[in-house]
Amino acid sequence: MDIRSATDADVADIQAIYAHHVLHGTGTFEEEPPSVEDMSQRFHKIVDKGFVWLVACDASGVLGYGYYGPFRERSAYRFAVEDSIYVRDDVRGQGVGKALVSKLIELATAQGLRQMIAVIGDSENVGSIGVHASLGFHMVGTMKSVGIKFGRWIDVVTMQRPLGRGDSTLPS
Repeated sequence: MDIRSATDADVADIQAIYAHHVLHGTGTFEEEPPSVEDMSQRFHKIVDKGFVWLVACDASGVLGYGYYGPFRERSAYRFAVEDSIYVRDDVRGQGVGKALVSKLIELATAQGLRQMIAVIGDSENVGSIGVHASLGFHMVGTMKSVGIKFGRWIDVVTMQRPLGRGDSTLPS
């Protein structure tokens, strides 16, 4: 498996992976998959601001993708980012997500960022919760029943991980 920066050429594969999660999963609260054009705009909204979007690939193609972008838009949040990870359904549970999150942590730390936030759809999403916990994320809280998808209420789990010196010093 190779992990590299995503390019425009990867957007169709990224969209296909995400569309599957939209239609079949609760990790995202979207109910209609975005088009390839919409996904391209989302991709550029992240990378054009200097944030990171990665893909994991092997001979079979794109296995998954992950990115981080601003946690919130206000300037006070400028050292905190939110990660997002989606893995192709046929390779889930094989370490792709963990490898992507690990690389995102490394790159965000190198960029001088201080906190990474995971906002995980569905408190029953044990795969994502477990991956984040195994990489040093701590549970911050659960917002109960804030979404409805597939005819049921869904929670949102928030996890957080310090990067670099975290909050032990102020950034220079």
